[in-house]
Amino acid sequence: RILFEQDEHPDHVVVIKYVPYVADSKRAMDEYTSEIFMGGKNTIVMHNTCEDSLLATPLIYDLVILAELCERITMKKTDAESWETFHPVLSLLSYMLKAPLVPNGAPVVNALFAQRQAIINVMRACLGLAPENHMSLEHRLESSLEELRKQTENGRAAKKARLE
Repeated sequence: RILFEQDEHPDHVVVIKYVPYVADSKRAMDEYTSEIFMGGKNTIVMHNTCEDSLLATPLIYDLVILAELCERITMKKTDAESWETFHPVLSLLSYMLKAPLVPNGAPVVNALFAQRQAIINVMRACLGLAPENHMSLEHRLESSLEELRKQTENGRAAKKARLE
């Protein structure tokens, strides 16, 4: 399993189909279905036509700005001697991309709200404010990931010894 555990599912689904005839002009149909009184269903359908490259430009700017900002952030654990930066696989960028990429040993967070909240909380930490939730700094530093890997290996070895 790559993205999800056995009973995990995404909280949203996006389907994109390429149509050569329309070139850069893309058409989207979004359906939002909700339950209403007495088990009924209400569906709102929106049709949208736009230029793909014009939609992507602000996203590319945001990706570059966030990546540059994260490159400047350094942090130090209480008992550590040296400062460290984020892991080179910058999982905070997952909020703006379709498939989250995370360092080995870090959990895949494929929930849009949690990804957004992680960015907000990193920015709050830069201002000296407490996180609200979903920052997951323990999965964003190389030294922390190494500690988690060791703990996982030790836990597996202990479980295997108990079973034998």
